[in-house]
Amino acid sequence: MKNFTYYRPKTTEEAVGLLDNRWGPAELLAGGTDLLDLQKEYVAQPDKVISLIGIDTLTGIKPGGNAAIIGAMTKLAEIAEHPELRKLFPALTTAAGDIGGPQIRNMGTLGGNLCQRNRCWYFRDEHVHCLLKGGEKCFALDGENRYHAIFTQGHKCVIVSPSTLAPALIALNAVASVRSPDKTRSVALAKFFHAPSTAVEREHVLAANEIVESVTIPKEGLKNASYEVRQKQSYDWPMVQAAVAFKLDGSKVSGVRIVLGHVAPTPLLAETAARAIEGKELTEQSAAAAGKAAAEGAKPLAQNGYKTKLIEVAVKRALLTAAGHKKYWEA
Repeated sequence: MKNFTYYRPKTTEEAVGLLDNRWGPAELLAGGTDLLDLQKEYVAQPDKVISLIGIDTLTGIKPGGNAAIIGAMTKLAEIAEHPELRKLFPALTTAAGDIGGPQIRNMGTLGGNLCQRNRCWYFRDEHVHCLLKGGEKCFALDGENRYHAIFTQGHKCVIVSPSTLAPALIALNAVASVRSPDKTRSVALAKFFHAPSTAVEREHVLAANEIVESVTIPKEGLKNASYEVRQKQSYDWPMVQAAVAFKLDGSKVSGVRIVLGHVAPTPLLAETAARAIEGKELTEQSAAAAGKAAAEGAKPLAQNGYKTKLIEVAVKRALLTAAGHKKYWEA
């Protein structure tokens, strides 16, 4: 690991002032579950590491009023276990509770989960000079790509967005509060993520000298759920995730939002799937039809065609779960 100078500011203003206006020289430290790995792998080699641990305004959950506000440094375990969030936003708390193992959930943070780097093994290998490290090739296109994107159109790099909280937050119309050197701005989570293809880009739209302070989730009375398909239940990233939110009038749904995770370089809003079930009675058959619609347009790579079927399953089960149907698959 390269030597660095460690800073522990007391306010977000101080933290932002320590950041650089380009990526690389300075890195933010939240729970450390991503950055420390990147440093040990010589993928991240910052001169400055700026810890956010001492900034009290970045922690905590405020569930009152017309919206719930969650500080960016709030632990994943706190989100997963919070009783009010569990009642209002089961899509979010389920996703938070499924991340990693207990050690990861008790160290990892909301902001860290949203801003983490991708998990592509070529990117993480210090000996591989891929697109995102200034190279000229995405090695996953023709290499080992069984966990990579299947919605690849227009993308030079076929990573998948690694955030498990993102699909749920996008489905719930959440907004991030972002602190920059001269102001605070709001960014809808639906517009927060970015598909990088060069070393000067990240997997989000933040500038190098900006910090996520909190995320606000409006209380809209939406039925919501998240469903993941994994190889194993502990310490693993999903192969496919679906998060859904909608209003339920009797048995009919409206205002449907379906967001797919771990299948594209950014969380993917499945608008065709939402249209397929909008205004209809939510049954096993209509949920299955929405799942099939969600998989339309996928262009799998050589080794990940299986994800197409998993999308159908994840969307169907997320919709049925949100509507309160019996989980027959757990019987």
